[in-house]
Amino acid sequence: MALTPLLGMVRKDLQLFFHDRRSVIMAFLVPIAIASFFGSIFSGPGPNAETVKIPIALVDEDGSVISKGIAAAAQADKMLVVSQLPADQARDGVRRGKITVGIVIPKGFGDAAGRAFFRGGDKPQLGLLYDPSHAMELAMVRGIMTEHVMTAVSREMFSGTQGRQLVDETLSQLGSSSMSAEDQQRLRDLLTSVRRFYENNNASSGTSTGSTPMMSMPYTVREEAVTARENVPYNGYAHSFAGMGVQFLLFAAANLGLEVLLERQRGLWKRLRSAPISRFMLLMGKAISGALIALMTLWVSFAFAMVVFKVRIHGSVPGFVAVSIACALMASTFGLLVAALGRTPGATRGVTTMAVLLMVMLGGAWVPTFIFPAWLQQLTLVVPARWAVDGLDAMTWRGVGLSGAIAPTLVMLGFAVAFGGIAVSRFRWEEA
Repeated sequence: MALTPLLGMVRKDLQLFFHDRRSVIMAFLVPIAIASFFGSIFSGPGPNAETVKIPIALVDEDGSVISKGIAAAAQADKMLVVSQLPADQARDGVRRGKITVGIVIPKGFGDAAGRAFFRGGDKPQLGLLYDPSHAMELAMVRGIMTEHVMTAVSREMFSGTQGRQLVDETLSQLGSSSMSAEDQQRLRDLLTSVRRFYENNNASSGTSTGSTPMMSMPYTVREEAVTARENVPYNGYAHSFAGMGVQFLLFAAANLGLEVLLERQRGLWKRLRSAPISRFMLLMGKAISGALIALMTLWVSFAFAMVVFKVRIHGSVPGFVAVSIACALMASTFGLLVAALGRTPGATRGVTTMAVLLMVMLGGAWVPTFIFPAWLQQLTLVVPARWAVDGLDAMTWRGVGLSGAIAPTLVMLGFAVAFGGIAVSRFRWEEA
């Protein structure tokens, strides 16, 4: 019967599959690990999870009771990590990606907001310096600060000394306002009640939500995207080409490692040992050729992005070259590490695929790192892809200058040395 040989072939394939334990483990582990990774991100924080805080800088140029109240409320907010900095340091921190939003409270904001709270008219501006790659966080910060500003302004207006003075001032000028007589009377009744409240309670307490129809938002927002230079728009293709470039460099390096394993199976590396060249030089030659291929791949990708999508190196060209070379060396030595630690091409392919995918995901090439849990954000600092993506971002759309390339370059070179050292010490020149 035809069924018997069919079952025999199926049994043979299953036996071969389960004979390679590493291949079996990776066949189940890879989808589970990736599904768990995305599930931990998009399922929301657990009841005991640490809240991910948004780093902001607060620039208080006013120094009024209201601005100090805003600063105190922001400091106490569980969603924010607040640094009070001068304006130039806040701007530089946003440009370098260390601060997501810089909030500038200009001089005279408290007085102007108090007057606008009761009478409308000209409203002071609250400056927002933001990282354009974190638009979602900008919206969150804008909403959070709306609450804190309204609370601080209304508290001072209904219970503070400044509020009492503004109530008296508004009442004295009410007759000359452009409001209708009916609206003037309503506002006069409201302010008279507020004054009576002050007198009866000695201005000791009082709250308001600012929801009375005669009141308006006491400020407007002026938003400025902080990129390489003023009037230089954020180009999302710069980040996407950095992330995808690093990803495919790592996959190309992994493929290099698999080819080395195939060559070892065929006995090529055993024959190379008879050549008048040291083992170290043989591996170095492989690493250099792999790095050159990776570097050409990365530069061709960015050349395409520059021509088609107008991506520009707004930072330092030498810095971009340094980051690119370090990234290529890191990827090439990663390929040698794959060849040194792998046993069979089949099993190694699964392990390498999982390693590359995890590095790319943790590096922020697929999913922005700010939505990671707090502990995972710290973990990404030991992932070379994170430094590669950040370094290329700094040299392109962020426009950070040569100083922004130093740390990513040194870290990736450190990974290259570590990968290469392990590969040299563990490399097997023939099949076990």
